[in-house]
Amino acid sequence: MDPGEKPFKCEICDKMFCYNTNLLRHIKIHTGVNSYKCEACGKVFGDNDNLKRHMRIHTGEKPFKCEVCNKWFNDNSYLRKHMMIHNKEKTLKCEVCGRLFREMKSLQKHVMIHIGEMPFKCEICNKMFYNGGSLKRHMMIHTGEMPFKCEVCNKIFYRSGHLKRHMTIHTGEMPFKCEFCDKKFRLRSGLKSHKIVHSGEKPFKCEICDRMFSHKGTLINHKLVHTGIKQFKCEICQKIFGCRSALSKHMTLHAEEKPLNCEICHKIYRSIGALNKHRTLHSEEKPLKCEICYKMFSQNSSLSSHKRVHTGEKPFRCEICNKTFSNNGNLQKHMMLHTGEMPFKCEVCDKKFRLQHRLNSHMRVHTGEKPFMCEICHKMFHDNDILKKHLRLHTGENKM
Repeated sequence: MDPGEKPFKCEICDKMFCYNTNLLRHIKIHTGVNSYKCEACGKVFGDNDNLKRHMRIHTGEKPFKCEVCNKWFNDNSYLRKHMMIHNKEKTLKCEVCGRLFREMKSLQKHVMIHIGEMPFKCEICNKMFYNGGSLKRHMMIHTGEMPFKCEVCNKIFYRSGHLKRHMTIHTGEMPFKCEFCDKKFRLRSGLKSHKIVHSGEKPFKCEICDRMFSHKGTLINHKLVHTGIKQFKCEICQKIFGCRSALSKHMTLHAEEKPLNCEICHKIYRSIGALNKHRTLHSEEKPLKCEICYKMFSQNSSLSSHKRVHTGEKPFRCEICNKTFSNNGNLQKHMMLHTGEMPFKCEVCDKKFRLQHRLNSHMRVHTGEKPFMCEICHKMFHDNDILKKHLRLHTGENKM
């Protein structure tokens, strides 16, 4: 028998099987003889072993581990299939598009896309599908069945993939990493959207002013400039913004709760991830070395950002003026020039600043602190830039 061939057919539901024993076990579901029902979702199985395997979907139990990459699986068959990634090359080629597959059944399923064959039909809405699995998933739309439940927040889903994606919200896992800047994303779609920043591609055009944008959402926000509509309002200070993301960023200024405190310098953070990243700055351990200048770093992101000093690479582009930057932080600071946002406010005189270090320098005007001293005449200054300007009096530099 060829791999992927299924010669045994159920006369009741037309489902195909590779082996007669599997068909006989399946028929018990229709006859009700020795059938085993899942108490969580109502699905029926022909034997207890299959029910036990199925229950792991609901419990989240994954007892089978890949010894190569340490990935866990809820069924041994899934582990065996996964091992092909490590052990077997993709040798089966689609004659139409050239795509390669490891298994004959995967190739056969794929070929249906090209030939347009859709043998599986929904009896309710007559929609056609390439395979039985897609039809089963579709049927849940009609039945309202949602067998996959999040054990953390009790939210339910009709596909296991949707549950897995949802779980990353609770775990904080970000498995999709940009190879250009090491930024990580929770969803593949987020990574795909982010990569456009590096490519410089701008496929979305404003029909009014012909300006081009990398993302559709940015274009939608831009169009509000032409309409003059600012529909997102801060309920605390009544400031109005043209897009939701700008309002969200602004709201962090009002957030008073910052419960996470660095025990060394007492700096406060809103998330555990930000605090943990900050803690590495205090650690003397710097295991990451720049191969060009041998400077050591505690974080991979810091090393990646530093390397751009040597390469001259500037992968972060301003959507408004096309200026490029070596790191995202500098881009975000630059964007405030366009938005006019000044998030750092002096608590003494209410003067506002675009950057934190400008506010810090300004605060010394109120405190009288002058930590910067001229080495020539010993005059003290509250700001380093003012000291640099003063030094020109001694050197005669730029003197008219």
